[in-house]
Amino acid sequence: MLHNMSTTLEPSSERSAAEVNEEIRALWLRSGGTLSGEQRAEYQRLVQEWAEALPERVEAA
Repeated sequence: MLHNMSTTLEPSSERSAAEVNEEIRALWLRSGGTLSGEQRAEYQRLVQEWAEALPERVEAA
């Protein structure tokens, strides 16, 4: 039996979407609006963390 293993790092602590958003904003400010390759990878990781931190929305029937 084969098992898929995730290669992504899990955040060491659960942060709120607002906390992650602040880090994303700080990254953009530090970069001056243009991300380097390394910064782009960090941005992508942060956006993924932000999306996972959003509360799940339940659609009303």
